[in-house]
Amino acid sequence: MCTSKEAIENAAASVEMEGFKVSEQSKVWCEQLLNHEITFDQYLALALKRVGVPA
Repeated sequence: MCTSKEAIENAAASVEMEGFKVSEQSKVWCEQLLNHEITFDQYLALALKRVGVPA
């Protein structure tokens, strides 16, 4: 079994193979979500704010 950090890196690599970029900040937020440090709603608000979409 892999760690949450390894799972995030694998998922990011897959997304990047499709031509998209995953920021380091987004990876941190994903890890916080997986570790129950933030809620999905908080994650979504942070991600939307990062790309300039009002939550």
